[in-house]
Amino acid sequence: MFAVTILGNNSALPAYDRHPSAQIVTINDELLLIDCGEGTQMQLSRYKIKRGKLNHIFISHLHGDHYFGLIGLISSMALLNREQPLHLFAPSGLEEIIALQLKVAATTLPYELIFHPLDKEGIILDTAKFSVETFHTQHRIPCWGFLIKEKKVPRKINKEKAVLNNIPAAFYSSLKMGYDYTAKDGTVVYNDQVTYPNTPIRSYAYCADTIYDERLIEIVNNITMIYHEATYLNGMEERAAARFHSTTAQAATIALKANVGGLLLGHFSSKFEELHDYLKEASAVFPNTQLAIEGVTFRL
Repeated sequence: MFAVTILGNNSALPAYDRHPSAQIVTINDELLLIDCGEGTQMQLSRYKIKRGKLNHIFISHLHGDHYFGLIGLISSMALLNREQPLHLFAPSGLEEIIALQLKVAATTLPYELIFHPLDKEGIILDTAKFSVETFHTQHRIPCWGFLIKEKKVPRKINKEKAVLNNIPAAFYSSLKMGYDYTAKDGTVVYNDQVTYPNTPIRSYAYCADTIYDERLIEIVNNITMIYHEATYLNGMEERAAARFHSTTAQAATIALKANVGGLLLGHFSSKFEELHDYLKEASAVFPNTQLAIEGVTFRL
């Protein structure tokens, strides 16, 4: 499974029962938290997401609507006697902030909090099943986007045919990598006789807060789905530029030029209670657009 669950989709101010930025990426049996705005742990409870399964948290930048919920979540994990390590990937200044918050509260965590400062673009997490890469976005302060890619072997085994051809199970891993099998008598079983192509590798890019920036096109080119902020509606380009944010059409233009599979819009301005204009304007540019509605899980 590869999916994104929206916990928070609003910009700086909570409004209209919309919360600041936070989302869960589920990839196989792993849960990744991207940003942790105010109220995130309440949203985790509301949507029955087990915080104990969270081992990796990624914070894009140090504006409060993207991390003010973090100390509460960290503290709750301690109260629940968490034992496994928690990995936090964030701008370097956050380590000092958390240390101070824990110090003044005389709190000692019962688990190891491992801080990974974001200081350059590239792969920051590499596992057997997926990788996470970070990239700069253009905002008022240093800000990072995250690109998550699953890993798959090239081929899937047709077990029935593999058994019929007397291929030992010990060779299955080689079959998945595309190798032919040679029996002891010299008979060759060609790979495509007993396997079929795996499904395409899926990927997700969280573009964080950003001004309209065509540099992102190359970074997210052909990605399965991207999340791009659209704080403002069309006609508000000057305000968006002044505040280092984007409009609906600008987000959709990035998606169109990058040839992505789908676009999620979020980081909505508290100025607007209704969101239908966001979808209407973006879809006019890039039809496969969806709104990042809280509580909704989007499967890639």
